[in-house]
Amino acid sequence: MPTDIPTEVFEEHRPMLLGVAYRMLGRTADAEDVVQEAWLRWTGGDRAAVREPRAFLVRITTRLALDRLRQAQARRESYVGPWLPEPVVTGFGPAAPDTAERALLADSVSLAVLVVLESLSPLERAVFVLREAFGFPYGEIATALDRTEAAVRQLAGRARRHVEEGRPRYDVDPAERRDLTERFLTAAAGGDLGGLLALLAPDARLVGDSGGKAKAPLRIIEGADKVGRFLAATSRGADTLYDLRLVEVNGAPAVVGLLDGRPDSLVQIEVRDGRVQCVYIIRNPDKLTGLTSLTGETAPEALADPEGIAAPEGITGPGGLGGPGTP
Repeated sequence: MPTDIPTEVFEEHRPMLLGVAYRMLGRTADAEDVVQEAWLRWTGGDRAAVREPRAFLVRITTRLALDRLRQAQARRESYVGPWLPEPVVTGFGPAAPDTAERALLADSVSLAVLVVLESLSPLERAVFVLREAFGFPYGEIATALDRTEAAVRQLAGRARRHVEEGRPRYDVDPAERRDLTERFLTAAAGGDLGGLLALLAPDARLVGDSGGKAKAPLRIIEGADKVGRFLAATSRGADTLYDLRLVEVNGAPAVVGLLDGRPDSLVQIEVRDGRVQCVYIIRNPDKLTGLTSLTGETAPEALADPEGIAAPEGITGPGGLGGPGTP
């Protein structure tokens, strides 16, 4: 077999392997590490006995991801504050990937669904990803996981029910979500409590992820009044100017705050019935490295006037989300 054939075969399937690993792990760096290890096993093994490279590579990648996921879940038990997946840019401007990674991003799921997947067991998550996201037959999944087909069907059923119970049950027009994102950030940046309360659903939640490496709430904030007051309060007194960029992250609009050209925070909202249902704020610098070369769209004038804007600490800035705890 010519030396370039194994590479061509692997590269053909790499986007799908990245998609599987990212959905399993919620971090692009971990997904890339898993796929790299799969590549090493592919090139270093006996390929002559491999009849179906796609199935073989999926099996290797899934098992490697399972091992890493079990290790990650143990580490997350000591994670400081809430944990959110690492965001990946999926669109808007030249920052959108145009390499093999595009399939990983196109096939990625929303932050909300990835959070739900965190509550599954590693095997349930693997079955759900392979079956629901990529449509693999139960028999092929059983082979990949070294389980019986009956066991895989049971795992799939449990995982599907759990995800359906936890995932958002609403569809939002992309234009509506983007418009609401802009209006929400404008109100937050101005410390406009009334404007925030008009946009927040009564049972709105705010989830901040810093991993203890930046200021963010250590607990989820619940209720429109608490969320609105928190955001309004933490926006007061901010004295640093930020470059805000509107991007598409995990298939939905988000705003990234750049400080000295580097991503400092990311904000994304969930929308239901025209109101903000959940606010995600990611400030853990380890999860923002994939946004380093971000160029995106400049945020609307209301968020970025020619003189700059004092972005709310709760959204961007070294002051972070008003301190290490909730107000």
